[in-house]
Amino acid sequence: MKWKLWFYTLLFVMILSCQKTEKKYVYVNGKDIYSEKGEVLQLKGVNLGNWLLPEGYMFKLRNSNSPRKIDQAIRELIGNSAATKFWDSFLENYVTEADIKWLSEAGVNIIRLPFDYRLLTNDDFLGRDKHGYKYLDKAVEWCEKYKIYVLFDMHGAPGGQTGDNIDNSDGYPWLMVDEGMKQKTTEIWREIAQRYADNTTVIGYNLLNEPIAHYFEKDSLKPYLEPLYKKITKSIREVDKNHIVFIGGAVWETDFSVFSAPFDDKLAYTFHKYWMPPEQKEIQQFVDFREKYKVPILMGESGENEDKWVKDFRELLDENQIHWTFWPYKKMDNTRGPMNFDKPEGYDQFIKYADADRSTFAKIRELKDSIQGIRKDEVEAILNQYVENSKFENCYPNNGYLEALGFEF
Repeated sequence: MKWKLWFYTLLFVMILSCQKTEKKYVYVNGKDIYSEKGEVLQLKGVNLGNWLLPEGYMFKLRNSNSPRKIDQAIRELIGNSAATKFWDSFLENYVTEADIKWLSEAGVNIIRLPFDYRLLTNDDFLGRDKHGYKYLDKAVEWCEKYKIYVLFDMHGAPGGQTGDNIDNSDGYPWLMVDEGMKQKTTEIWREIAQRYADNTTVIGYNLLNEPIAHYFEKDSLKPYLEPLYKKITKSIREVDKNHIVFIGGAVWETDFSVFSAPFDDKLAYTFHKYWMPPEQKEIQQFVDFREKYKVPILMGESGENEDKWVKDFRELLDENQIHWTFWPYKKMDNTRGPMNFDKPEGYDQFIKYADADRSTFAKIRELKDSIQGIRKDEVEAILNQYVENSKFENCYPNNGYLEALGFEF
C-alpha cells in the first residue's frame, strides 16, 4: 500500500513539473501571445537600433550610410587600430544596463535587438570577428534583471536580404537566390537558437528585417521568401521547440501576400509602417491576416515622425490590440525617438569628409588636405566625444515622444 502511495505521489509531482515546464516560455495561442504565467501579453517597446548595426543616418551621414562605409571613412582618417578602439568603445557604451533599467521604468516590456550577422561569425565587423555574443548575452542579462523580453532581429543577413544600406549588403538581396548564403543564414540562426534555447527572457527570433526592398520587385524575388523562412525555422526547431519565430513580409516588411497558411504552431508575423496617414486602412491587411489565420502580429518598426503622428498611430495599434516596437530608442541630435544626445563639437567636419567623393585614392588625399579639423588626433577626439555623449548619463529624454508612446518619464 505504501509503495502505491509513493508511486502516485511521485507521478503527481512529475505531472506538476511537466506543466510548469510547459508554462516556462512565452507562447502563442491563437491570435494572442501569453506570458510564462499564462497571462495575455500586450507587447510595447522599442528597437535598440544603431548599436549592433550602425546606421549612417543616425551618424548624420547620407552617403556613408552602412556600417562598412562608416567604418571605411573612419579607418581612412585614423587608421585600423584606432578605428577598432573606437568601435570597441562604442559597442561597450552605446547601450548599457542603465539604458535597459530606464526603459523598464518607462514601461517597456520588450526590446527588439537588431544585429549584423557578421558580429557572430569570422567575417570582419567593426574591426573584429565573432565578438557579438558578448553583447547579445549582456542585453539578455540586463533585460532578465529588469523584466523585459528580448526579440533578436537579424537586421543584416548573409548576402543581404534587403539590398540597401540597412542590411550592410552589396546593394542587392542576394540572399533570396544564393543557396550558399541561405545555408549560412540558417546555420547562424540554428547556432543562436541552440545558445538561447533554455532562456525565457528571449521571446523569439525575428528571422529577417525588411526583406526585398521595392527596387527589386521587378526581379520576382518574393516567391523565395517564405520557403527560406521555412528552411530556417525547420533548423531552429531541431534545437529549440519553444521560442516564437517572427517573420515579416516583403517590400520593407509591408507585403503579406507572400504568405500562405502558417507552417509552424509558434509563429508571429511582423510588419513595418512609416510615413503614412495613421488610419485603419493602413493596417487593415495585417488585421485581416491575423483574423484569417488566428496568429499574433507585431508592428516591428515605425516612428521617425512628429509626436502627434506617433501618438495617433500608437493609439491605433492599441485599439487593434497589435503588439509594437517603435524605432529607434536613441539618436544623436534628434527628437524623433525616446532618447537624445548632443552632437560633438567639430563633428560636421567628419560628416564633410565621410560624405564627400572618396572614389579614388587621389581624392582621399585631396580631402584630407582640404578639410580643416580632420587630423588624426582631432577625429579621434570627435569620435570619443560621440561615445561619451551617447552614454546614458549624458542623454536626455524627449518627453513629447515618450508621452506619445504612453511611457512614463
